[in-house]
Amino acid sequence: MKSVAQILKGKQIQSIHTIAPEDTVLDALRQMAEKNVGALPVTDVDGRLVGIVSERDYARKVVLQGRSSIGTPVSAIMTSAVITVDPRQDIKECMQLMTERHLRHLPVIEEGRLIGLLSIGDLVKEINAEQESLIQHLEGYIRGE
Repeated sequence: MKSVAQILKGKQIQSIHTIAPEDTVLDALRQMAEKNVGALPVTDVDGRLVGIVSERDYARKVVLQGRSSIGTPVSAIMTSAVITVDPRQDIKECMQLMTERHLRHLPVIEEGRLIGLLSIGDLVKEINAEQESLIQHLEGYIRGE
């Protein structure tokens, strides 16, 4: 089973899109739409992870509460207690964590520094590839190859 580090290396887009806590929710929404992502890690001026803001946060903490996207800072709606993973963890651990905690995104932290962001889609894609490889291997074994 692949590690988080191996999955990050295999991702087509290597850059990490982040936002500052003082930026507005509208800024976050624009960036998510522009980058076609569902969440943004929130980092302070030193680049440390201080939260994560997602489309879910927007729906629940802005739209449903009648707040304005223009005047509301990201810090007001972000999730501060961010669950993160280490690059050495494997896919199975990440899937279990995402399932149990109802998460769609996992920031990857190494030595206190944000090095990547995994989505549920990244993990599903990798699990499907591993299963396909195993099926091909077993079919070859059955055929005596």
